[in-house]
This record gives sequence, structure tokens and C-alpha cells, in this order.
Amino acid sequence: MLKNFNIWFISSLFVSVGVLIPIITVFFSFFEETSNYYQLLKDTFLLEYIFNSFTLLICVLLLTFLIGTACAYLVSFYKFPLSDFFKWALILSFAVPPYIYAYSLTAFFENYGTAFTILTNLFGEGEYNRYIPKFDGRLGAVLSLSFSLYAYVYILSRASFLYQSQNLIDLGRSLGFSKFKSLYSLILPAARPAIVAGLSLVAMETLAEFGAVDFFSINTLTTGIYNSWITFDDLAFSNRLSFFLLIFIFACFIIENLSRKRARYHFNSKGGFKQKEKIILTGKQSFYAVCFCFIIFFLSFLFPLSQMLYWTIKFPENLYDIDIISLTLNTIYLVVLSSLVLIIFSLVSNYGNRVSKNKILNFLSTISISGYAIPGVILAVAFITFVAWFDNNIIKALGFLSIKKVFIGSVLGLVIVYFVRFYSLAFNGIKSGYEKINISVDESSYLLGYSKKKTFLNIHMPLLRNSLLFVAILISIEIVRELPITLILRPFNFETFATTAYISASEDLLEAAAVPSLFLILIAAVFIMLTSKYILREK
Repeated sequence: MLKNFNIWFISSLFVSVGVLIPIITVFFSFFEETSNYYQLLKDTFLLEYIFNSFTLLICVLLLTFLIGTACAYLVSFYKFPLSDFFKWALILSFAVPPYIYAYSLTAFFENYGTAFTILTNLFGEGEYNRYIPKFDGRLGAVLSLSFSLYAYVYILSRASFLYQSQNLIDLGRSLGFSKFKSLYSLILPAARPAIVAGLSLVAMETLAEFGAVDFFSINTLTTGIYNSWITFDDLAFSNRLSFFLLIFIFACFIIENLSRKRARYHFNSKGGFKQKEKIILTGKQSFYAVCFCFIIFFLSFLFPLSQMLYWTIKFPENLYDIDIISLTLNTIYLVVLSSLVLIIFSLVSNYGNRVSKNKILNFLSTISISGYAIPGVILAVAFITFVAWFDNNIIKALGFLSIKKVFIGSVLGLVIVYFVRFYSLAFNGIKSGYEKINISVDESSYLLGYSKKKTFLNIHMPLLRNSLLFVAILISIEIVRELPITLILRPFNFETFATTAYISASEDLLEAAAVPSLFLILIAAVFIMLTSKYILREK
């Protein structure tokens, strides 16, 4: 047993425990005393927070299921004009965070907004505002979240549909099923684990969303956590609300993991798999398929992109009011620094698990990757709580200077919380690369006299090159889009495209929010296109 307690085991254990600290902090903080605000909120708005959170959750799950599975079904089972284009274009919705979609939706349909301008230019002056629908409140939040998140369901459903055997389709035909009946009786049930996994991810993101619901002034558990800390300066109650939200988040996380364990995306076995042939659509059917995919692509990506581009062109002075170079450098700085830290520690943790083969370490590693399921606002508040407790009870007791300023309101604090939030992406991405390296490679290396360190650096690192690149791009996408963590923990006068857009929108300056939003969408879209060949590969 002692041989397992080597430097790799200790390093991996240190990483796993470090990631778990903010999560543990939330649970222990539940028992702290809170201010009178807790009793006030419990008697007034707490039920509203819960009701709004679950109303959003149910509506978003339903809409993302319909959009995601329909798009995945069309591009997986049918061949029609532009089907190869839509295959990857439909994932570009990931480039538009829900809060930016919310800005676009409001800007287009508000009184005297873009829709009013278009109608005026086409038909002359008129009272068009009374006829233009208003997408605000819950409806606006549901649409913003759904069109930004449906790609989770689309990607996982497509992966499952793509590798369903032709035998399944032939079975439906032999039973006299129509295409629609085959879809809901055979194809969807076979893809259920993948669909549930996608919906669970959507559920976690919906419950974690802050920017869009805050913009539409919807009281949810996430906004309650933020307001109880920022407005009422009650960290204890923020953590108590975080505890309730974490219970719901972990329920979704467990469901997603259980479904993913049963998911099967590749059925190419020797005993009977028949490669599926795509059905070629012609005539009206082809037209309807193209129209449906284009409408989803337009609404989810082109619509917010064109709205932000329109306002950037219409109000060019906003380009001069915003320091684009500074925002770009700040964003790149956070992306590079966080990616390096995440990749280095994830490599150490994965290799430590590989060489130690310790069950306790494997369990801790599995629990530690749950950070991705936790809303950024919870992690930020938990981190501040832990630093404050450690500073008051440990640092001051030892007679040292306060460390709060070192970790709170600093790039160091930002990177640490990014690390906890996105550790799952880095760990799982590298783990998938390691699973392709047979353990016999390590054994051969040891027989040739290589140490564990030399095996890691000279053999594993070159083989993991593609996985590391993929992980770096995924982390970059998330950090570019991330709002609540950056908003709460950033240093003074340190802004990114996300925080600049949010601050402008919160001050009702949607035109000013267009420029940073446009740059954020374009940067994220480039990263997504770089990852598309990995996400959508068919082999």
C-alpha cells in the first residue's frame, strides 16, 4: 500500500481535495447564523425564487428537447441541401451566451427598437409598437436560454442517432410504422440515455444562469444568492441559498452521470450492425428540412449576431468609448493563465490516478469534477466565504497579515475559481486521451528503464497533444463566456467582454453593450469552429 503514496499520488490527492474545498464550504456554511434578511425572504420571496427557477427549468427543458432532437434527427437520418453545413452550423449557438441573447431579443422587439425601424423603413411612419410582440420576463428568459443551450441536446442526440443500426429502421418498416411512429417508438427510446444526458446538462446550466434572468428581472435562486450578498452583505444567507440550489444541481448531475453510463453511441460490432444509409429528401420534404434547420440556425446564431452588428454599425461612437485592446488583452490573459493551470494540474491528477490505481483517489477525483455543475455565483461566494474564514481563524491567529486582498478582487482568485469551475472539462478531456493509451505502453517504458516522470514527459505528452489542444479550446470558450465569477472576483478596473456587456446592459445602455457582445460572439464562434471536427466526428 505504501508504494501508492508516491509523489504522483500526493499531487493528485492535493488537486482533488483543493477542488472540493469551495463545495464543502457551501455545505458547512449552511449552519451559520444569518441576518434578519433570511426570515424576511423566507416569509416573502423564497417560494417565488423556487417557483421561478423550476418554471424556467421545465419550459427550457421542453423547448431544448424539441429543437435539439428535431435538428439531430434531420441531419442524422436524411440527406438534403446544406445538410452538411447545418451539421456544424447548429452548434454555433454555443457562441451566444444566454445573457447576450437576452440583450438581442429585447433590442429587436422593444418599443422603437430594431423591428420598429425595419417596419418604418418598409412601410413608412405608423404606430407599429402596438403590434410588435414583447419578449420579456419569463418568456424572454425561456427563449434566451433555449436557443443558447439546445446544442447540448443536439450534439448528444446526434451522436446516438448517427450510430443507430439500419436494422432498427428496417424493423420499423417491417412493422408498418410511419416515419413519425418509428421516431417516437424506436429511435427516441434507443437514444434516451443520450437525450437525458443532454437535458441534464441543460438543466444544470438553466439553474446556474445569472445574466439573462437578472436582465429580465426574474427572481430565481441564482439572483437571490447574488443579491443577498451584494445588496444585503449577508454571506451566510448566500451560502444557505446556495445549499438549496446545490441539492437540485447535484440531482441533475447524478441523473446525467447515470444516463451517461448507460449511453451507447457506437454499435459497430461484428454480430449484426448494419450501417445506416441516409434517406435523400427531395421536393417539398427537402424544402421543409432546409427551412427548419435554417430557422433554428438563424434564431440561435444569426439573429443575435446581426443585432449586435447592426447596433455596432449604427452607433460607431461606442467603438471609440470601449478600449477593445485592453478588453482583448485581459480576456487572453485570463484564458492563457487559466488554461495552463487547468491543464498542468489535470495532467498531474490523471497521471496520479493512472500510476497509483488507488480507489480512494479515484473516488475523490470523481467527486471533484462536480464543480462544473455548480453555478459560478455559488463558487465565487463560497470562495470568498472560505478565504474570509481562513483569514480570520488561521492567518490572524498565527499573527500574519491578512490575505483577503491577495485572493479576493485579484487575478489569482479568479484563476482559482475558474480552476474549480472548469476542472471537469480539463480532467475529463485529458482522461479521454489517456484511455486511448494502453497501459502496456507504460509497462514497456518501465522495462526500458524510464522513470515515471520520464514516461510522463517523453511518451504520454506527445500522445496527448490533440487532447490537450481540444481541452485548451474548450476552456477558452467557457472563460470568454463566463460572467458571474468574473463579475464578482475581478480586480478593480479589470474588465472583460462579458463584464463590459453586462455592465452596459444593466445601466440600460444596450447600444453600448453591442460592441463587447459582438466581439465575444465572434471570438467564441472561432473557438467553436476549431473544436467542431472533434465534437462532430463520425468515426
